[in-house]
Amino acid sequence: MSPDHPSRTCADELASRSDERLAELLVRRPDLASPPPRGTGVLAQRSLAAASISLAGEDLDVLAVAVVEAFLDIADDLRHHDGLLGPVSRDEIVTKLGRRARRSDIDARLAVLADRALIWPSGSSKGKKATSWMAGSHLPSTLPWTTPHLITPIAALDPEEISSRIDGLDDRPRELLATLANGHALGRSRDAAADADPTAPVPRLIASDLLSRVDEQTVELPPQVGQILRGEPPLATASLKAPDLSGTPSRFDATTVDAAGAGEALELLRHAGDLLDALSAAPAAVLRAGGIGVRELRRLAKTTGLSMTRVGLIVELTASAGLIDAGVPESTSVLSGDDVVAPTTSSDTWRHHEPGRRWAHLAECWLDLPRRPWLIGETDRDGAIIGALADTAFDQSASSVRRAILTPLTEVEPAIGVSVDDLTALLGWRHPRQLRRFTTRLVGETLREATELGLVAHGALTMAGRALLAVGEDEDGPDDGSHSVESDRGDLVEVMTAALPAPIDYFLVQADFTVTVPGPLTAELAERLALVADLESGGAASVYRVTEDGIRRALDTGRTAAELAALFTEHSKTPVPQSLTYLIDDVARRHGQLRVGVASSFVRCDDEATLTAVLRSSVAAELSLRALAPTVAVSAAALRDVIDRLRAAGFAPAGEDSSGALIDLRSRGVRVPARTRRRPLPTRRRRIGPGQAATVVGRMRVADRAAGPVSTAASTSSGETTSALIQLALQTGRRLRIGYVDAHGGASRHVVKARSLGAGQLVAVEETGGEELRFALHRITRVELL
Repeated sequence: MSPDHPSRTCADELASRSDERLAELLVRRPDLASPPPRGTGVLAQRSLAAASISLAGEDLDVLAVAVVEAFLDIADDLRHHDGLLGPVSRDEIVTKLGRRARRSDIDARLAVLADRALIWPSGSSKGKKATSWMAGSHLPSTLPWTTPHLITPIAALDPEEISSRIDGLDDRPRELLATLANGHALGRSRDAAADADPTAPVPRLIASDLLSRVDEQTVELPPQVGQILRGEPPLATASLKAPDLSGTPSRFDATTVDAAGAGEALELLRHAGDLLDALSAAPAAVLRAGGIGVRELRRLAKTTGLSMTRVGLIVELTASAGLIDAGVPESTSVLSGDDVVAPTTSSDTWRHHEPGRRWAHLAECWLDLPRRPWLIGETDRDGAIIGALADTAFDQSASSVRRAILTPLTEVEPAIGVSVDDLTALLGWRHPRQLRRFTTRLVGETLREATELGLVAHGALTMAGRALLAVGEDEDGPDDGSHSVESDRGDLVEVMTAALPAPIDYFLVQADFTVTVPGPLTAELAERLALVADLESGGAASVYRVTEDGIRRALDTGRTAAELAALFTEHSKTPVPQSLTYLIDDVARRHGQLRVGVASSFVRCDDEATLTAVLRSSVAAELSLRALAPTVAVSAAALRDVIDRLRAAGFAPAGEDSSGALIDLRSRGVRVPARTRRRPLPTRRRRIGPGQAATVVGRMRVADRAAGPVSTAASTSSGETTSALIQLALQTGRRLRIGYVDAHGGASRHVVKARSLGAGQLVAVEETGGEELRFALHRITRVELL
């Protein structure tokens, strides 16, 4: 076929496709469906636009890009006057790529390009396999680079050969390559012309295939060379086969991997609780530019005993989950009106949920987080240190990048570990346009965060990680209701709950007042133990220590000595040391001899000698205590202040209300109001579901029929003939194609089914259904029976 011979157009190809194939095209290229095109002709025009073709090129792998490069190289001399390229045969492409790619793989990539309307058969493809292809003039927009790099001599070289050529360069050429590798791949030079001095660095690099000539003043660094110069896994193009991600068999089985992930999940929840407690006791100041500064992060790290990197990650997660926020504290004890970062009122509800549900909430927030927590503590381009919740850590594509990094791990067998270099090489092969983005640093930090969340363990994706990636993967574009995101979230909670170790209701009490807990306690027992003992070390096996302050803290909440002794007797697998029983009884005997109430505060004591000792102490003057009776004194100080100062002076008071009952003196900490948070907008390209695509296709078919050729059974001017044809359509149930001019002079054509005719109006509905349409008879320009 010569370039001047009439060729099959993209519009012809799309019009001949089935509804299912058109719907699949819209799902693959969602930008074509917004707004819904009026007919396949409009759809073809959009699909050939450079911007749309560039978007479609984001999903092409290296082999698909190589097929496009081969197509363009062959079609360079086959340009048509209408801007079309081709036809190019499949055998020509196979010959161009040689033995670097298998025929079956090339056929698969040609099918992908054809399904996405980037190329189409040069002849009718009904009933036979296409052997030659056409394309639009903007097909080069699919390429991730400016000039071909997969069909040139550099593409046939192994990474070792490329490294050898680089090592043989002088300093000046190496500096030029390093500049292009660390900056933009395109460079301007007057030595890029074909007739330039061959001894200059640029012509020498072009001659050695380490640079590609774009035009007489522009050169481009091949991606194979750039990867080696940046110290990244090389882009191997000598063979266009995808890198192997089989991984290495681990000495751990799938159950062990899931158990390790569950252990990390429990640690995450414990550390998140510690951070909430630390911010509750001492809220973090908000920087003038927003976020939490490094100084506050270091303070929180020291308070919680965590690294600053870990604190930064948890701050980002809890902020995204709505557990902490910046605002004016609700507590009246904080007199400053400045904003602080503190736990929200929602954090109290979250802490009462079961562990699996709490973890699932944090894991979803991490996957959708439009930020990069691992940048916290580093410096930005201006030399400023990046803090938590800072704008400089924002990255709209962070969520889609996390999914892209973790998705290949789902293709590997469970418990098979994958190295960072192997995963980075595969990501570069699958997403050549993002080759510079997917660095070993980015992939490694993402896997580290995933490991700290329990999604990855021993280099393999856990079952919880697989369940998380399944949540909302088809969320964009609601369909017919068969897919339920809430169901996926329920599965995620169930998977993690099954992996978590079963809660236990016992512990081991030692003679040195330490309590060893060989596993996660039940929620009720954990709360009771934390009330009377302080955590010394957490993890799979936690260690608590019983102290006088802990016992006093439990007594302050109304617990009695008998209840505390019963706690250890009933739940300890080891005998309770007698010294612990003595300690509880001793603290309880001294506890509550003094009673402090609200008057603004009053001090009551049944033992006159004890109250006399209080009034003679220095603390009495500080609190302005005044005796009302031998056993009662009052103070203008607040209840909490009176109790703290008396305890500091060596006394053991307890708080009581107006009825004489003990009151819980534990501080709730600082809280800020919980703001309504919307789910983060998806950072991936907006997709549509098959149901939505089918609706758009139905409307296109109607528009195509409305724009079809006019038959002889049509009325163009006579009102009586128009009414007669409409009446005939009502009687026979046949469809009508009408031409209509609205009140603004806009002309349109519709294919409808008439419902009624009266009062000078036609009431009808379109083929695709929907609301009734009303057409004034005097504005109808043509009526045709179909």
